[in-house]
Amino acid sequence: MSNFYDAKERGQIIDRLTLAMIDYDRGDAMRIHHFLKVHRFAQLIARAEHAGDRTQFVTELAAVVHDIGIHPAEAKYGSSNGKYQEELGPAPARRLLEELDLPEDVIDRVCFLVGHHHTYNGIDGLDWQILVEADFLVNLYEDGVSEHGVDAALKNIFKTKTGISLCRLMYKEKYPE
Repeated sequence: MSNFYDAKERGQIIDRLTLAMIDYDRGDAMRIHHFLKVHRFAQLIARAEHAGDRTQFVTELAAVVHDIGIHPAEAKYGSSNGKYQEELGPAPARRLLEELDLPEDVIDRVCFLVGHHHTYNGIDGLDWQILVEADFLVNLYEDGVSEHGVDAALKNIFKTKTGISLCRLMYKEKYPE
């Protein structure tokens, strides 16, 4: 990937997708804030884990569109349940990604991640693991998860050194006296 897009081009593509996603979620500031936070944590974790250019790019793209299935799920099922998001998210994600003229394998992987970002078993790549961790870092806060829930997430969800560290720093460790 590094010889296909340089860092500046990848950043511009991610910015274009971010603006398109803000437009997609217009009027829903809470969800816009959510995906922006997930994107930034995904970007940070991927960089700290030395993910490589392609994995970094795919991870960031997926983080921007990961919850694109919420509005279709609410319209069809009256619920934003994660499984409904996974079912209905890949199609609108694909439409936004195709407008960016990305390689088909990149689009396919991002759509796969959108369709599996609430599936925590069988994680088969660093991009998927990072997306799940970044989403958890934000959801633990936004959902007001208990200390017991944070402990369970640390035990069962977080695998990367950076994700574990961020989760502990955010939710487990207190200011030094």
